[in-house]
Amino acid sequence: MNYKFPKDFWWGSASSATQMEGAYNIDGKNQNIWDYWYEIAPEKFHNKIGPHDTSDFYYKYEEYIALMKELGHNSFRFSISWSRLINEDQSVNEKAVEFYNNVIDTLIKNEIEPFINLFHFDMPMYLQNIGGWENREVVILYQKFAKTCFDIFGDRVKKWFTHNEPIVPVECGYLGEYHYPAVVDFKRAVQVGYHIMLSSSLAIKEYKKSNQDGQIGIIINLTPSYPRSNSKEDLDASNIADLILNRSFLDPSVLGEFPGKLIEFVKEQNLLPIYKSEDLEIIKHNTVDLLGVNYYQPRRIKAKESEIKDGDPLTAESFFDFYDMPGKKINPHRGWEIYEKGIYDLSINIRDNYKNIPFYISENGMGVEGEERFKVDGKIEDDYRIEFISEHLKWVHKAIEEGCNLRGYHLWTFMDNWSWLNSYKNRYGFVEIDLNNNYKRTPKKSAYWFKDLIKNNGF
Repeated sequence: MNYKFPKDFWWGSASSATQMEGAYNIDGKNQNIWDYWYEIAPEKFHNKIGPHDTSDFYYKYEEYIALMKELGHNSFRFSISWSRLINEDQSVNEKAVEFYNNVIDTLIKNEIEPFINLFHFDMPMYLQNIGGWENREVVILYQKFAKTCFDIFGDRVKKWFTHNEPIVPVECGYLGEYHYPAVVDFKRAVQVGYHIMLSSSLAIKEYKKSNQDGQIGIIINLTPSYPRSNSKEDLDASNIADLILNRSFLDPSVLGEFPGKLIEFVKEQNLLPIYKSEDLEIIKHNTVDLLGVNYYQPRRIKAKESEIKDGDPLTAESFFDFYDMPGKKINPHRGWEIYEKGIYDLSINIRDNYKNIPFYISENGMGVEGEERFKVDGKIEDDYRIEFISEHLKWVHKAIEEGCNLRGYHLWTFMDNWSWLNSYKNRYGFVEIDLNNNYKRTPKKSAYWFKDLIKNNGF
């Protein structure tokens, strides 16, 4: 069967500032939480590789963009580093403006549309020192940062996103120990999540005030929560997981209000954040034009099998257990489940319950550890990645045929990039980066397969 995609479909890839720029202390860039954490605890990072050794995009962006052009991409999503653009005294770093202007102009010159995200897990350390997202003052400073970006770059950038995976700083920084400040405190987590949501709405408000002719959205990692069975207990557990981990940002971003059941849950658990009543009006009237959806794997849920013990810290997982489904398809090189139909299920959910808002798959991808073992004649033969992408795209195609307003597909990521505590452990890129050979860039087999897909607008 042939799978053809709509005209002007967005084909490309995604990355983020901290994961690809390097130049962590160059040209006036301030420290962010990753620079700081690596400085004080390098042993937490895989092979002790921190954000100082990333793909060197700061210096090599022209070469990377030329390669994107050669490989047929028509769009690229990246982020602006808040700690690079805005100085501690809140003045604008002109060197950063020059860099981002050059990147945007080079993309446009190469007929690649820039999609820009404003926050991708990289809080400036001078703001984390006053509480980060726990502090309402940081929300207001983020609003100013967003306005600055729209003012400087908005004449050329027409696709903006306020946050990437806003649940992740909440889940990993305040309910788990994978992101700084690595604390477990549900009450603080709820405050952080609430402030991130408010900051997104305030950025949208600024964009709408600017009267620019683009679109602004948010990128959410939508992970369908599948219950083990249809028992009431399993269904309740999967609904709680969905409320906390998906709908906490999806509903207010698209529908303008938090789910009633989530508010009930937060009140019952005595986790209500500090807020102002006018905030809810801001959230209500500043919803997104466009949604980015990151999808990697499903979430399998079952009812909690053991009671919460007194003294145990409260987390999202105090209310459900993960279910290890027998016979599931696994990425053997990463350990994650592969469930292609999930991308269709979340699309239908957006169509039916979220106004069929325009959206695109902003990340999908397959991480592989030790990928160099698949090298033949100097090139990685990643047939497993071609299969992964094509099997997901079959379900994307089906969703479009059934009326989903799905506008594009971006792979995570263009070049192998640095990934938080995992550093370079799992490789996701179309292009191999050889860390031991001056970041030598070699497209993998999947890069050429994807080039043909884009040329034919289908496969």
